[in-house]
Amino acid sequence: MNQRPKPENRKFVSEAVEKLILKIKKVIYDDELSLLFENCFPNTLDTTVNFGIINGKPDTFIITGDINAMWLRDSTAQVWPYLSLINEDEKLKELFKGIIHRQTKCILIDPYANAFNEGPTGSAWDKDITEMKPELHERKWEIDSLCYPIRLAYKYWQVTGDSSCFDEQWLNATALILKTFKEQQRKKDKGLYSFNRVTSWNTDTVPGNGYGNPVKPIGLIVSIFRPSDDSTIFPFLIHPTFLLLFP
Repeated sequence: MNQRPKPENRKFVSEAVEKLILKIKKVIYDDELSLLFENCFPNTLDTTVNFGIINGKPDTFIITGDINAMWLRDSTAQVWPYLSLINEDEKLKELFKGIIHRQTKCILIDPYANAFNEGPTGSAWDKDITEMKPELHERKWEIDSLCYPIRLAYKYWQVTGDSSCFDEQWLNATALILKTFKEQQRKKDKGLYSFNRVTSWNTDTVPGNGYGNPVKPIGLIVSIFRPSDDSTIFPFLIHPTFLLLFP
């Protein structure tokens, strides 16, 4: 059964995406798989996008789907499958520019936050012991939160050649990312960020009085939380491949 919202209830419609769905369905001979693709591929656009114009610039707020907040990481990953289509659809291209503008705005509000509200509405987590702001949904410091906006911006430019969205605010946000990464190398001290939550779940709070377990300052960047939003035991995130190459 087709589970997509009715056309009039879809949050955002891309002609390029709709054309691709029809094209792919013609070569999927299993009806169940064909229907699964039709339901899943456009789901981000159908159900999670709030698109508008703010101060003359496109603005795209993307909720995770089950929580009415935008994660810097997830908002990049959710639209990634549509990147190859943006040169075919000007409206879709504007959506991507809007995500870059919104991510820029979020980073400038707080580079240590992982999830943001659409406005200064507060959060269920506003009692967390950290520097919460009304624009934040959650303030868990994860290194991937700042890596994913860089990934999206680079790929957008690589696909389109368009640099119009990389304005002064974007440059300021990029400088703030670099500053945050350097700060969390912790070569001088523990830095400005700490986090605690009153909870019985140890993965939802942070040891070491909110600064994490101790590390030796060797130039790696401390990430107090994993991409799963669970706190780290060992704050350096080292890829398993690295451990295989250098046991």
